[in-house]
Amino acid sequence: MLKKAATVLLSLTLAACANLSAQGLFSHYSAAMAPTHTALEQGRYESAIESLPTAPAGPILDGMEQGRTRFIAQQYPASFSAFQGADIAVKEQQSKAIIQVSEGFNQAGAILTNDNMITYQPTDYELGFLHLYLALNYVQQHKLEGALVEVRRANMVQEAARKIREKELASAEKAVKKKGISDNIGAVLARYPDAGTTLSAVQNGYLFFLSGVLYEADGDLNGAYIDFKRALAVAPNNIYVAQTVLRLATRLQMRDDLQTLEARYGKYQKPAKNEGRVVIFDEQGVVAARDNWRLPLYLSDSRGQGAIYNLALPYYRNVTLPRLSPLKLGNNSLNSEQVANVNSMAQQSLSEGLPAIVVRQALRVLAKDEVRRTAAKNGDDVGNVLANIFNTLTEQPDTRSWQTLPAAINIYQDDVKAGTQTLSWNGQQLDVEVKAGRTTMVWVSRQGNQVSWWSVLLGAN
Repeated sequence: MLKKAATVLLSLTLAACANLSAQGLFSHYSAAMAPTHTALEQGRYESAIESLPTAPAGPILDGMEQGRTRFIAQQYPASFSAFQGADIAVKEQQSKAIIQVSEGFNQAGAILTNDNMITYQPTDYELGFLHLYLALNYVQQHKLEGALVEVRRANMVQEAARKIREKELASAEKAVKKKGISDNIGAVLARYPDAGTTLSAVQNGYLFFLSGVLYEADGDLNGAYIDFKRALAVAPNNIYVAQTVLRLATRLQMRDDLQTLEARYGKYQKPAKNEGRVVIFDEQGVVAARDNWRLPLYLSDSRGQGAIYNLALPYYRNVTLPRLSPLKLGNNSLNSEQVANVNSMAQQSLSEGLPAIVVRQALRVLAKDEVRRTAAKNGDDVGNVLANIFNTLTEQPDTRSWQTLPAAINIYQDDVKAGTQTLSWNGQQLDVEVKAGRTTMVWVSRQGNQVSWWSVLLGAN
């Protein structure tokens, strides 16, 4: 019986390892990404690149992590290539039928190991950021047309991703009813450290405002106005978003909107003829990584033999956003305002997917306990012990997420005198070219005491 039990467990382990790295089988993604995450938080960009894990998380997530890390390290060609690779992998994933033989095997394997066996599918906010950073790469290359293509794709891809998640959740609910474990799921969710729901946690104000800036630079004022209004819906207290919507509403003579806007934000003041607009996107910090939350569960059989299982779930600790000193434009300190909180987006996305995750956890406990009972049959205590060891070691949370994104994004804009302006922070400086009647876009990313930045002169106002 000892030999038979060992053979069963070895077969299960080999089957799992065929589709899952040791990192995913006996550890989890956040643990592997910890050195990179820490290096980024401290502004050590080169160290962050060097410490990116070699164990593959799949071409999509690997490409996004590489792309973002190399972008803030100012390795722009390498960043662009990594993001393009991730984009190609997303297209391939979406073009295939969702029900595949290989993925069916992965799903079955996940029942005996953990969710890390399931092929990684990026969430809608991650897909939005994938296209956002492709757009930023194009802007940095002075290719407005390519950037516009990416911001148009962003909304389409996010909607498609949402539909996929809804289908997965419906399938999970069906499994719950079949197994009769819905009460157990409710008990788990009642104890899980949850996050709240707000519009800003679902929609990306950064993407909307960037899209509006690019549409306006291309002369599409109506398209710009639509996305600026979306950004205002996400961040209604952001004075710079409000001023932008007010400016375009005035220019487009949106009389109904103007009445409401002017009542809250005042009237639009036209800039002087010798002034140009400066728009600054200020990315700050690094998004929180998913952590490991465990809930012990004891099961026993009729012989009194039992095991303690851990429901291993991903979650986000409560984190505070970085508090950075203000940027300076010339001698003026800039009071930027938040347009997107990526930590909230990540928390909300996980909360939406949590019911399906808990369903798989509950089914996995039942499956693993059945394996243990089989191994322990006929008094084989050693088989019971081996099964318990296997179950404990392989119960790892799925902490895969895009962990090199910023924690939050602030924006600032103003009409300033034409000429070369100096943007400065922490002893570092960037020359910003401003022309009358034109918009200059400045991208900034700050982590620790380090900054990465560039500016591009866009179209006419």
